Amino acid sequence: MTTTLITGANKGLGFETARRLVEAGHTVYVGSRDAERGRRAAERLGAHMIHIDVTDEESVAAAAKTVEARGRLDVLINNAGVEGTVVGAGETTVDTLRPLFETNVYGPVRVTHAFLPLLRRSPAPVVVNVSSGLASLALVSAPDTPTHAYPGVAYPASKTALNMITVQYAKAFPDIRINAVEPGFTATDLNGHRGTQTVEEGAEIIVRMAQVGPDGPTGGYVDASGPLPW
Repeated sequence: MTTTLITGANKGLGFETARRLVEAGHTVYVGSRDAERGRRAAERLGAHMIHIDVTDEESVAAAAKTVEARGRLDVLINNAGVEGTVVGAGETTVDTLRPLFETNVYGPVRVTHAFLPLLRRSPAPVVVNVSSGLASLALVSAPDTPTHAYPGVAYPASKTALNMITVQYAKAFPDIRINAVEPGFTATDLNGHRGTQTVEEGAEIIVRMAQVGPDGPTGGYVDASGPLPW
């Protein structure tokens, strides 16, 4: 049975992805920074709760030990992310960048590094990094795209960094399918539920890429319609 860990899975896209993968027969670890919320979510899903704060080294190391004690890991979905207060270029400082990079960039690196030994025991390991259309330099710079109007610096920059991390990890570990996905503008807590699509729609590409086989794509940046421009 495929064993999957999803960070930030007690709500939103993470929760819906967990629901779909449990339904598909995966053994799912619902990763949650808030242990009680994670426990309630896991009970609803028929999954396992694992306490993990992607910004904390000790928390991530403890989570890896917990999973190791129960067996291997086949799929890692780096879903946990934050947007924070949207601040334009003129007001952006290192202090406005730091918390988003801590969760959206350092978090996936921290988690992936900790779970790499377990993933490499799997016959078909997969990593899915949840990115954003705002990570695309081509789309954000094009005046005729919805992403062009987004004024913030920190969130797009953090997701662009995540895309590069995806490519470099995919090159370094050709035995692991590692891809970045754009769920689309989904109504979640991250955007105050302003998104124009449901979590069911947003989770579609995450679930799809979580189930790629050993001959599936790697090092890609995709949404539900296919590859995206970098």
